[in-house]
Amino acid sequence: MFEGTIPMDEHEIDEYVEQSRQLIESSPGMDEQNTKAKLIQPFLDLLGWDFYSTEVELEYMVQMGSRNKHVDYALFAGDSPAVFVEAKSLRDGLDNDDLGQLRSYMRQKLDVDWGILTDGRSFEVLTKQHDRENGEEISVAQFDLERLAETPEVLELLTKESIRTGRADEIAEDIDRTNRAIRKLREAEGTVAASVAEAIEDEISAVGLDVQEHAREFVQDLVDVLREHRQFVTGEASSGTAKDRGRERTDSEVAVNRVAGTIDRQNIEGEPDAQVAVFPTRESGLPFLKENEAWGFVKIGREFDYVAMYVTGDAREVRYVAEVRDVVEPNEADLEREPEAYVDRAEIADQKKVVDFEPGSLHELENPIPFESKYPQSLRYTTLAALREAADTDDLF
Repeated sequence: MFEGTIPMDEHEIDEYVEQSRQLIESSPGMDEQNTKAKLIQPFLDLLGWDFYSTEVELEYMVQMGSRNKHVDYALFAGDSPAVFVEAKSLRDGLDNDDLGQLRSYMRQKLDVDWGILTDGRSFEVLTKQHDRENGEEISVAQFDLERLAETPEVLELLTKESIRTGRADEIAEDIDRTNRAIRKLREAEGTVAASVAEAIEDEISAVGLDVQEHAREFVQDLVDVLREHRQFVTGEASSGTAKDRGRERTDSEVAVNRVAGTIDRQNIEGEPDAQVAVFPTRESGLPFLKENEAWGFVKIGREFDYVAMYVTGDAREVRYVAEVRDVVEPNEADLEREPEAYVDRAEIADQKKVVDFEPGSLHELENPIPFESKYPQSLRYTTLAALREAADTDDLF
């Protein structure tokens, strides 16, 4: 936990998480109105925002050019709104367009430094960085309900008390500085290690240690310490090695495995500017991918040439890639099982599609792209060149 945060009641958090889980399991096709009433309002209550006062305004009007738009919730700290909350239905989930919509709302109100995008199961938090050009809105937290029970400290960022006292701004600045420090150390690891070695080499050279190697390990350990420092907001797993993390279902649990094999990212054929759609999936979504050589059921905003799959949970890496053949309606897709077997009884919305892959093109990456500080909470786009060269997820988007 960051110094100075006010601890929340973990029992209340556990109760909220369990209640939400039960509602989601019983009504996975929940529409927006029910999502707001049953999942999102209790979430804001948990953070200390009183719906029965003037500090919460529903359908807050925002002037967008010549048109009036409405944000689902405006949370007030004094006379002005401080937080915008944009709610989407559990049934439809979140996508990149939703994030852009929230950003555009925040830009219209100078006092609104914070934004929350949620469908009651997944959450993304934006804040304005006033030391950057145009007060850019950046993502400082992405988490889901499953992670919330394990890392409840993330909520300290969003409580009414933290927003009103300015403590949330301090935490966000700390996270941003930490992310920049991690990136700088990773990019200049060799240079920093050489400087450390030079500073101490004369003192211990007679001891017989490989100072250069230990200096590099020191820099790598420092990066790990910085990651631990910011992990409660990003939801990053804090234990286990990369080899130990990300265990997926065994092939015996998959009806048929159509993964063609492994591939080095440098060997993926295609034009550098080819568009890649990056989808997030839990481990439980991998059977659909492997059995059908396809991905669904998703909303598609634009055309793309490739699909990359970011595996959430403990894995937290872009692990699979495939070339797109077609985008079809669910009833036109040749699926190994009935759609209901994959969506857990949820109604498939009209705009949801299935992305069919070119036969034999689905591969597991030999060099998956690890999480750094950015990950696709929902569908995001990149290029094949970026996919080939990325050292971590920060290089993708």
